[in-house]
Amino acid sequence: MSAATATTAAVTTGSATGPATATSPSGQAAPAPATPARPASSSPERTGARTSEAAELITGARERIDALDDRIIGLVQERMAVSAVIQKERIASGGRRVNLSREMEVLAHFRDALGKPGTALAMTLLELCRGRI
Repeated sequence: MSAATATTAAVTTGSATGPATATSPSGQAAPAPATPARPASSSPERTGARTSEAAELITGARERIDALDDRIIGLVQERMAVSAVIQKERIASGGRRVNLSREMEVLAHFRDALGKPGTALAMTLLELCRGRI
């Protein structure tokens, strides 16, 4: 199987593991985030494709991206909840709200994995998770 065929198969079939389930800091399953209905049209006009075959592939790929985005949003919300627990305990024990050395570790981890844009993504995550108490 060629790389392009493998990519097409992965896009159209999705992940074998299915959607991730989030858990709260207490370990209980968190409800899945509500997903607004999205129009599903595989017309060449809607997708920018020049053939209906390409439009169908693009539509399937976009549906997969939408599902991944929903999972990412759920994971970010879970990260925010866990971060709030950490901050609450740190402050209750007399510590500071933010641990800058830990934030530097997170920034380095994202930069190493994703390059310069990873740093911006990590900064956004840290901002979302900081100071909610």
